[in-house]
Amino acid sequence: MNQSADVRLEGVVKKHGTFTALHGIDLEIRPGEFFALLGPSGSGKTTTLRILAGLEPVNAGRVIMDGADVTNTQPGERDVAMVFQSYALYPHMTVAGNIGFPLRMVGRSAAEIASAVRDAAAKVDIAHLLERRPGQLSGGQQQRCALARAIVRHPRLFLLDEPLSNLDAKLRLETRAELRKLQRSLGVTAVYVTHDQEEAMTVADRIAIFMEGRIVQTGTPKDVFTRPASVTVAGFIGTPPMNLLPAVLSAGAVQVGATRMPVNGGDGDAREVTLGVRPGDLRIAPHGIPAHVELIEDYGDSTILDLDVQGQRVKMRAGARPGVAEGDAVQLSFDPGSAHLFDRASGLRIASNQ
Repeated sequence: MNQSADVRLEGVVKKHGTFTALHGIDLEIRPGEFFALLGPSGSGKTTTLRILAGLEPVNAGRVIMDGADVTNTQPGERDVAMVFQSYALYPHMTVAGNIGFPLRMVGRSAAEIASAVRDAAAKVDIAHLLERRPGQLSGGQQQRCALARAIVRHPRLFLLDEPLSNLDAKLRLETRAELRKLQRSLGVTAVYVTHDQEEAMTVADRIAIFMEGRIVQTGTPKDVFTRPASVTVAGFIGTPPMNLLPAVLSAGAVQVGATRMPVNGGDGDAREVTLGVRPGDLRIAPHGIPAHVELIEDYGDSTILDLDVQGQRVKMRAGARPGVAEGDAVQLSFDPGSAHLFDRASGLRIASNQ
């Protein structure tokens, strides 16, 4: 098997006419890493993946793979395999024909192809479907066929463009875990595009978060969840995402409306901030920020409370029996260490004393 790839993007700019899709992207992906490109639609993540594959030229910057500049190298010379959202299977070919197609293109013998196809199909549990055609397969089976076709020639770099988006919720969960195990067993470097932050958090070693053609934060799933670099990231990561409220920070406390709550940090002059608190870190207490319970969403083992705080929607994660009813007036509190503070003007995280 070929060695897994070390990949770097240096100052990559991509324009479509007057529109700039990527504003100077810098990124390093380590050998054998499962790396996710996460962001909303139109943020530049699929464009970045296509640049890695050699399917899109760049306007500026370089693509480096294992120390070699491949910026102007053709896709076939990059030793990468891509799994598209649509699977892109050939309907007139059998499953075996689809999986073996990349090997036929490089002139491998029939015996070599047959052996490699059986091996790849077994790895994704479709060895019993080799004689079928794509139209006879379920969505999940088609996805496995596309994966087998990608891994059959042991690429150094495995590129996946929203590969689970066409599957139903249950199958997506199952396939997500299988995909992670497959990548680990192959030892291949994988770059995975998704707009689903739960998906990125559960499969990736590290994540780059894209917003409007820029990378706004890179780190492990735990890093970006526990220390979001900006209000934008904080409002994107988490299910439900972080609550963000205007506040004034001074003397180790934030003032939200008329209520002061202790936080870690804020020893200098008073400054306007955005206070961030995760839904799971909020609790109902005898003293705190006044709120009004508008809606209770029951998930069986837990509930999500939709609360009104001074005209702003706030979500709180509670137990199966939250002890309040819709229409109740409550007070919200949180531990000082669970507060995230962001500068109101720049939106950037403020260092705390944690």
